[in-house]
Amino acid sequence: MHGESTRGGTPWPADTGYRRPVLVKPWHRVAVDVVVAAVLLALVAYAALDAETPGGVTEPGWLSVLAAVLVAGPIAVRRLVPLPALAVSLCSAVAAMVSGVVPVVAMGAPASAVAIVLYLVASETPRRRSLPALTVCLVVSAALLLDRRFGSLSDGVFGFSFASLLLVTAWTLGFSARERRRHIEESAARRTEQAVTEERLRIARELHDIVAHSMSLIAVKAGIGNHVAEQRPDEAREALRVIEATSRGSLAEMRHLLGVLRSEVDGPERAPAPGPAGIPALVERARSAGVTATLSLDDTAALPDGVGLSVYRIVQEALTNVVRHAAPARCAVTVAVVEDEVRVEVVNDGPKVEAGPGGHGVIGMRERVAVYGGTFAAGPRAEGGWRVSAVLPL
Repeated sequence: MHGESTRGGTPWPADTGYRRPVLVKPWHRVAVDVVVAAVLLALVAYAALDAETPGGVTEPGWLSVLAAVLVAGPIAVRRLVPLPALAVSLCSAVAAMVSGVVPVVAMGAPASAVAIVLYLVASETPRRRSLPALTVCLVVSAALLLDRRFGSLSDGVFGFSFASLLLVTAWTLGFSARERRRHIEESAARRTEQAVTEERLRIARELHDIVAHSMSLIAVKAGIGNHVAEQRPDEAREALRVIEATSRGSLAEMRHLLGVLRSEVDGPERAPAPGPAGIPALVERARSAGVTATLSLDDTAALPDGVGLSVYRIVQEALTNVVRHAAPARCAVTVAVVEDEVRVEVVNDGPKVEAGPGGHGVIGMRERVAVYGGTFAAGPRAEGGWRVSAVLPL
């Protein structure tokens, strides 16, 4: 096989797996977190520096800056330790407001800092952890903002409503982002699994074609050899030579085909996939099995690999059916490239048969043609024998 297996001109599943597009590098995200942390730190510090303690005394500037660092600083490290960062930010915000370093009326800045950290907790941790974290934040906000010491009940309800809306929105957005990523990854896994399944089915069809063709020839030649072994030993030896050559070729082709299931390291060296160039050898094998076969083959060098492989397999399966069901008979194989399509026809003059439901070989040929949107027909002729016709657009 090719170093990169093809199915209608597309790479095999090893190259179709999902890869999450890297739009923003990790250090870019960290840089954004640092900038956001700096902005929130400035807002919290401004609120703290502008506040007065209950006794009318302004607290030291370093205390305001420390409170701002503890409340907003965890944003910068939230991607490394989401839950600890949330705990530090929440506890620091509560302590700053309870102590009066940050007034309750200026709760917007610390609440925003906590919400930003909570978003990442919901986005990066399982729901069994992020949902309790949201609950703790809401309970702490209710206990703090509804306390009459920090204002009237109406002010407390308004503040708690604002904080709840901020926290719940942040958690919902983070959880939605997590679910969206999970859905994309699951969809990608299903697509990859489907691609692998399709590739294995393709390999199974290829193995069917190889085994059916080679075993039919071997069975015919073995019967001939057994029949003439005593009277004509030369013919028996010729039959054995054909059996040996056919079996060796089929084993080699199966080894190359199964190589796509192995890794690049320990897999066998892969040979090119069969194509129209191998059709004369198929016709020669049919002749050795007692079929009087003729071949008309146009120049097919320009055919895409996938189309060429399909043409080869259609001719192989058709000749296998002639050897199996019609030999000895005359058979004509035609492969013609006409403008933007390739036409394949295999006709034999064997005994007249009735059309049946068709075996796996006919189904396989029909599927190969359907991949390219072509037309396929297989059935008995009025004058006897069987005709297989396929047209594959280029």
